[in-house]
Amino acid sequence: MIEVENLTKFYGQVPALRHVSFSIDQGEIVGFLGPNGAGKTTTLRILTCFMPPTSGVARVAGLDCQKDSLEVRAKIGYLPENVPLYSDMTTRRFLEFAATAKGVVRSRTREEIDRVMETCAIKSVASRIIGHLSKGYRQRIGIAQALLNDPPILILDEPTIGLDPTQIVEIRALIKELGAERTIILSSHILPEVSQICQRILIINNGQIIATDTPANLTTQLQRNLQVYLEVDGPSSEIMEKLGGLDGVLAVKPANGGYTYLIETKRGQDLRPELARTVVEHGWHLRELKLQDLSLEDIFMQLVTDEEPGKERE
Repeated sequence: MIEVENLTKFYGQVPALRHVSFSIDQGEIVGFLGPNGAGKTTTLRILTCFMPPTSGVARVAGLDCQKDSLEVRAKIGYLPENVPLYSDMTTRRFLEFAATAKGVVRSRTREEIDRVMETCAIKSVASRIIGHLSKGYRQRIGIAQALLNDPPILILDEPTIGLDPTQIVEIRALIKELGAERTIILSSHILPEVSQICQRILIINNGQIIATDTPANLTTQLQRNLQVYLEVDGPSSEIMEKLGGLDGVLAVKPANGGYTYLIETKRGQDLRPELARTVVEHGWHLRELKLQDLSLEDIFMQLVTDEEPGKERE
Protein backbone atom coordinates (compact mmCIF):
# COMPACT_ATOMS: atom_id res chain seq x y z
CA MET A 1 0.00 0.00 0.00
CA ILE A 2 2.87 2.42 0.89
CA GLU A 3 6.41 2.01 -0.48
CA VAL A 4 9.29 4.34 0.32
CA GLU A 5 12.65 3.84 -1.42
CA ASN A 6 15.83 5.75 -0.59
CA LEU A 7 14.10 9.01 0.33
CA THR A 8 16.56 11.83 0.92
CA LYS A 9 15.60 15.39 1.78
CA PHE A 10 17.90 18.37 2.28
CA TYR A 11 16.90 21.74 3.72
CA GLY A 12 19.71 23.81 2.26
CA GLN A 13 22.83 21.92 3.28
CA VAL A 14 21.14 20.16 6.22
CA PRO A 15 19.96 16.56 5.62
CA ALA A 16 16.53 15.88 7.13
CA LEU A 17 16.21 12.38 5.60
CA ARG A 18 18.99 10.07 4.45
CA HIS A 19 18.11 7.10 2.25
CA VAL A 20 14.91 6.22 4.12
CA SER A 21 13.20 3.01 2.94
CA PHE A 22 10.21 1.13 4.34
CA SER A 23 6.93 -0.43 3.26
CA ILE A 24 3.49 -0.67 4.86
CA ASP A 25 0.99 -3.34 3.84
CA GLN A 26 -2.71 -2.82 3.32
CA GLY A 27 -4.66 -2.95 6.59
CA GLU A 28 -1.65 -2.36 8.87
CA ILE A 29 -1.65 0.13 11.74
CA VAL A 30 1.95 1.29 12.01
CA GLY A 31 3.43 3.56 14.66
CA PHE A 32 5.97 6.10 13.41
CA LEU A 33 8.30 7.15 16.22
CA GLY A 34 11.33 9.36 16.61
CA PRO A 35 12.71 12.21 18.71
CA ASN A 36 12.11 15.83 17.70
CA GLY A 37 13.98 16.67 14.51
CA ALA A 38 14.39 13.01 13.54
CA GLY A 39 12.58 13.35 10.20
CA LYS A 40 9.04 12.18 11.02
CA THR A 41 7.22 15.30 9.85
CA THR A 42 9.35 15.57 6.71
CA THR A 43 8.51 11.97 5.80
CA LEU A 44 4.78 12.54 6.36
CA ARG A 45 4.85 15.72 4.28
CA ILE A 46 6.42 13.84 1.38
CA LEU A 47 3.86 11.03 1.64
CA THR A 48 1.00 13.53 1.64
CA CYS A 49 2.48 15.36 -1.40
CA PHE A 50 3.07 18.54 0.60
CA MET A 51 6.70 18.65 -0.53
CA PRO A 52 8.96 16.67 -2.89
CA PRO A 53 12.02 14.71 -1.75
CA THR A 54 15.50 15.71 -2.88
CA SER A 55 15.87 12.17 -4.20
CA GLY A 56 14.21 8.79 -3.86
CA VAL A 57 10.65 7.63 -4.49
CA ALA A 58 7.49 7.40 -2.37
CA ARG A 59 4.52 5.45 -3.72
CA VAL A 60 0.98 5.13 -2.39
CA ALA A 61 -1.16 2.34 -3.87
CA GLY A 62 1.36 2.13 -6.70
CA LEU A 63 1.12 5.87 -7.47
CA ASP A 64 4.18 8.12 -7.39
CA CYS A 65 3.78 10.91 -4.81
CA GLN A 66 5.48 13.39 -7.16
CA LYS A 67 4.14 12.40 -10.56
CA ASP A 68 0.62 11.45 -9.45
CA SER A 69 0.13 13.83 -6.53
CA LEU A 70 -3.57 14.55 -7.09
CA GLU A 71 -4.42 10.84 -7.27
CA VAL A 72 -2.31 10.14 -4.17
CA ARG A 73 -4.01 12.91 -2.18
CA ALA A 74 -7.40 11.41 -2.99
CA LYS A 75 -6.32 8.16 -1.32
CA ILE A 76 -5.01 9.73 1.90
CA GLY A 77 -6.84 11.24 4.84
CA TYR A 78 -4.45 13.43 6.82
CA LEU A 79 -4.74 14.72 10.38
CA PRO A 80 -1.84 17.13 11.04
CA GLU A 81 -0.58 17.78 14.55
CA ASN A 82 -2.23 21.21 14.58
CA VAL A 83 -5.66 20.62 13.03
CA PRO A 84 -6.47 23.50 10.62
CA LEU A 85 -10.05 24.20 11.68
CA TYR A 86 -12.01 27.42 11.11
CA SER A 87 -13.13 28.33 14.60
CA ASP A 88 -15.93 30.66 13.44
CA MET A 89 -17.68 27.94 11.37
CA THR A 90 -20.15 25.36 12.60
CA THR A 91 -19.08 21.72 12.46
CA ARG A 92 -21.31 20.93 9.48
CA ARG A 93 -20.33 24.08 7.56
CA PHE A 94 -16.63 23.27 8.01
CA LEU A 95 -17.13 19.70 6.80
CA GLU A 96 -19.07 21.04 3.79
CA PHE A 97 -16.09 23.27 2.99
CA ALA A 98 -13.66 20.34 3.43
CA ALA A 99 -15.84 18.11 1.24
CA THR A 100 -15.79 20.70 -1.54
CA ALA A 101 -12.00 21.02 -1.26
CA LYS A 102 -11.68 17.24 -1.49
CA GLY A 103 -13.87 17.00 -4.56
CA VAL A 104 -16.78 15.14 -3.00
CA VAL A 105 -19.62 14.99 -5.56
CA ARG A 106 -22.19 17.61 -4.59
CA SER A 107 -25.09 15.14 -4.69
CA ARG A 108 -23.27 12.97 -2.13
CA THR A 109 -22.02 15.74 0.16
CA ARG A 110 -24.77 15.60 2.77
CA GLU A 111 -24.69 11.80 2.92
CA GLU A 112 -20.89 11.79 3.21
CA ILE A 113 -20.87 14.40 5.99
CA ASP A 114 -23.53 12.48 7.91
CA ARG A 115 -21.42 9.34 7.56
CA VAL A 116 -18.21 10.84 8.97
CA MET A 117 -20.09 12.64 11.76
CA GLU A 118 -21.70 9.34 12.75
CA THR A 119 -18.33 7.55 12.67
CA CYS A 120 -16.65 10.22 14.79
CA ALA A 121 -19.62 10.73 17.16
CA ILE A 122 -19.99 14.47 16.45
CA LYS A 123 -23.59 14.64 15.20
CA SER A 124 -24.62 16.26 18.48
CA VAL A 125 -22.37 19.26 17.73
CA ALA A 126 -23.21 19.60 14.01
CA SER A 127 -24.69 23.08 14.52
CA ARG A 128 -22.20 24.26 17.16
CA ILE A 129 -19.47 26.85 16.46
CA ILE A 130 -16.12 24.99 16.38
CA GLY A 131 -14.41 27.65 18.49
CA HIS A 132 -16.85 26.91 21.34
CA LEU A 133 -16.12 23.17 21.39
CA SER A 134 -13.74 21.19 23.60
CA LYS A 135 -10.36 20.02 22.37
CA GLY A 136 -11.71 16.47 22.17
CA TYR A 137 -14.54 17.46 19.83
CA ARG A 138 -12.18 19.55 17.69
CA GLN A 139 -9.87 16.56 17.36
CA ARG A 140 -12.82 14.40 16.29
CA ILE A 141 -13.77 17.01 13.69
CA GLY A 142 -10.20 16.84 12.39
CA ILE A 143 -10.47 13.08 12.03
CA ALA A 144 -13.89 13.49 10.36
CA GLN A 145 -12.46 15.77 7.68
CA ALA A 146 -9.68 13.22 7.08
CA LEU A 147 -12.35 10.55 6.50
CA LEU A 148 -14.27 12.50 3.84
CA ASN A 149 -14.35 10.65 0.51
CA ASP A 150 -13.53 7.42 2.41
CA PRO A 151 -9.75 7.27 1.78
CA PRO A 152 -8.09 3.85 2.20
CA ILE A 153 -5.11 5.39 4.05
CA LEU A 154 -5.07 7.58 7.15
CA ILE A 155 -2.02 9.49 8.40
CA LEU A 156 -2.55 10.74 11.94
CA ASP A 157 0.04 13.06 13.48
CA GLU A 158 -0.27 13.26 17.28
CA PRO A 159 -4.04 12.55 17.27
CA THR A 160 -4.44 12.67 21.07
CA ILE A 161 -2.18 15.62 21.91
CA GLY A 162 -3.72 17.95 24.47
CA LEU A 163 -6.66 15.67 25.31
CA ASP A 164 -7.76 14.64 28.78
CA PRO A 165 -7.59 10.93 29.79
CA THR A 166 -11.23 10.22 28.89
CA GLN A 167 -10.87 11.84 25.48
CA ILE A 168 -7.63 9.92 24.84
CA VAL A 169 -9.37 6.60 25.50
CA GLU A 170 -12.20 7.58 23.15
CA ILE A 171 -9.87 8.63 20.31
CA ARG A 172 -7.77 5.46 20.71
CA ALA A 173 -10.91 3.34 20.42
CA LEU A 174 -11.95 5.30 17.32
CA ILE A 175 -8.53 4.76 15.68
CA LYS A 176 -8.70 1.01 16.35
CA GLU A 177 -12.16 0.92 14.81
CA LEU A 178 -10.98 2.83 11.74
CA GLY A 179 -8.00 0.49 11.40
CA ALA A 180 -10.29 -2.46 10.73
CA GLU A 181 -10.83 -1.18 7.19
CA ARG A 182 -7.85 1.12 6.49
CA THR A 183 -4.09 1.41 6.49
CA ILE A 184 -3.03 3.82 9.24
CA ILE A 185 0.23 5.58 10.04
CA LEU A 186 0.18 6.93 13.59
CA SER A 187 2.86 9.40 14.63
CA SER A 188 2.91 10.02 18.37
CA HIS A 189 5.19 10.93 21.28
CA ILE A 190 2.92 8.97 23.63
CA LEU A 191 4.61 5.57 23.48
CA PRO A 192 2.04 3.57 25.50
CA GLU A 193 -0.54 4.78 22.97
CA VAL A 194 1.50 3.33 20.08
CA SER A 195 1.99 0.00 21.87
CA GLN A 196 -1.78 -0.29 22.50
CA ILE A 197 -2.90 0.58 18.97
CA CYS A 198 -0.17 -0.38 16.50
CA GLN A 199 0.76 -3.77 15.07
CA ARG A 200 4.23 -2.63 14.02
CA ILE A 201 6.51 0.32 14.67
CA LEU A 202 8.98 2.29 12.59
CA ILE A 203 11.63 4.22 14.54
CA ILE A 204 13.50 7.04 12.83
CA ASN A 205 16.53 8.87 14.22
CA ASN A 206 18.85 11.39 12.58
CA GLY A 207 16.95 11.06 9.33
CA GLN A 208 17.33 7.26 9.08
CA ILE A 209 15.09 4.30 9.88
CA ILE A 210 16.84 2.42 12.69
CA ALA A 211 14.19 -0.18 13.50
CA THR A 212 11.05 -1.70 12.02
CA ASP A 213 9.29 -4.61 13.71
CA THR A 214 6.61 -5.51 16.22
CA PRO A 215 7.23 -4.33 19.79
CA ALA A 216 7.43 -7.99 20.90
CA ASN A 217 10.12 -8.84 18.35
CA LEU A 218 12.14 -5.74 19.19
CA THR A 219 11.96 -6.68 22.87
CA THR A 220 13.32 -10.15 22.08
CA GLN A 221 16.17 -8.67 20.04
CA LEU A 222 17.16 -5.92 22.47
CA GLN A 223 16.61 -7.45 25.90
CA ARG A 224 20.12 -8.45 26.89
CA ASN A 225 19.13 -9.82 30.31
CA LEU A 226 15.89 -10.93 31.98
CA GLN A 227 14.18 -8.69 34.48
CA VAL A 228 12.01 -10.02 37.29
CA TYR A 229 9.59 -7.78 39.14
CA LEU A 230 9.30 -8.71 42.83
CA GLU A 231 7.03 -7.33 45.53
CA VAL A 232 7.79 -8.64 49.01
CA ASP A 233 7.35 -7.53 52.65
CA GLY A 234 10.57 -7.67 54.62
CA PRO A 235 13.76 -5.81 55.56
CA SER A 236 14.94 -4.10 52.38
CA SER A 237 18.69 -4.33 52.99
CA GLU A 238 18.51 -8.04 53.86
CA ILE A 239 16.26 -8.82 50.88
CA MET A 240 18.67 -7.13 48.47
CA GLU A 241 21.67 -8.86 50.05
CA LYS A 242 20.20 -12.39 50.02
CA LEU A 243 18.64 -12.20 46.58
CA GLY A 244 21.69 -10.46 45.13
CA GLY A 245 23.84 -13.34 46.33
CA LEU A 246 21.93 -16.00 44.38
CA ASP A 247 23.75 -17.65 41.50
CA GLY A 248 22.73 -15.99 38.22
CA VAL A 249 21.44 -12.74 39.74
CA LEU A 250 23.24 -9.78 38.19
CA ALA A 251 21.61 -6.92 40.10
CA VAL A 252 18.80 -6.12 42.56
CA LYS A 253 17.36 -2.60 42.48
CA PRO A 254 14.47 -0.98 44.36
CA ALA A 255 11.56 -0.17 42.02
CA ASN A 256 8.76 2.35 42.54
CA GLY A 257 9.46 2.66 46.25
CA GLY A 258 7.88 0.53 48.99
CA TYR A 259 8.62 -3.17 48.87
CA THR A 260 9.17 -3.60 45.14
CA TYR A 261 12.38 -4.65 43.38
CA LEU A 262 13.68 -5.24 39.87
CA ILE A 263 15.99 -8.23 39.70
CA GLU A 264 18.22 -8.60 36.66
CA THR A 265 19.24 -12.14 35.72
CA LYS A 266 21.10 -13.77 32.87
CA ARG A 267 19.10 -14.12 29.66
CA GLY A 268 17.72 -17.64 29.22
CA GLN A 269 17.89 -18.36 32.96
CA ASP A 270 14.54 -18.10 34.76
CA LEU A 271 15.32 -17.77 38.46
CA ARG A 272 11.77 -17.22 39.69
CA PRO A 273 11.59 -20.58 41.54
CA GLU A 274 14.88 -19.83 43.38
CA LEU A 275 13.77 -16.30 44.19
CA ALA A 276 10.42 -17.49 45.56
CA ARG A 277 12.10 -20.24 47.59
CA THR A 278 14.54 -17.74 49.14
CA VAL A 279 11.72 -15.36 50.10
CA VAL A 280 9.70 -18.16 51.73
CA GLU A 281 12.70 -19.62 53.58
CA HIS A 282 13.39 -16.25 55.21
CA GLY A 283 9.80 -15.80 56.30
CA TRP A 284 9.12 -12.78 54.11
CA HIS A 285 5.68 -12.27 52.62
CA LEU A 286 5.70 -12.68 48.82
CA ARG A 287 3.12 -10.44 47.14
CA GLU A 288 4.06 -10.64 43.44
CA LEU A 289 6.72 -12.23 41.24
CA LYS A 290 6.74 -11.93 37.44
CA LEU A 291 8.98 -11.56 34.41
CA GLN A 292 9.06 -8.02 33.07
CA ASP A 293 9.69 -7.25 29.40
CA LEU A 294 11.19 -4.06 28.07
CA SER A 295 8.54 -1.39 27.57
CA LEU A 296 8.26 0.45 24.27
CA GLU A 297 9.82 3.43 26.06
CA ASP A 298 12.82 1.26 27.00
CA ILE A 299 13.12 0.05 23.40
CA PHE A 300 12.87 3.58 22.03
CA MET A 301 15.47 5.02 24.40
CA GLN A 302 17.88 2.15 23.83
CA LEU A 303 17.64 2.50 20.05
CA VAL A 304 17.90 6.28 19.76
CA THR A 305 20.83 6.48 22.19
CA ASP A 306 22.78 3.32 21.27
CA GLU A 307 22.01 2.59 17.63
CA GLU A 308 24.80 3.18 15.14
CA PRO A 309 23.78 5.51 12.29
CA GLY A 310 22.62 3.57 9.25
CA LYS A 311 22.09 0.29 11.07
CA GLU A 312 18.51 -0.99 10.78
CA ARG A 313 16.91 -3.75 12.82
CA GLU A 314 14.28 -5.98 11.22
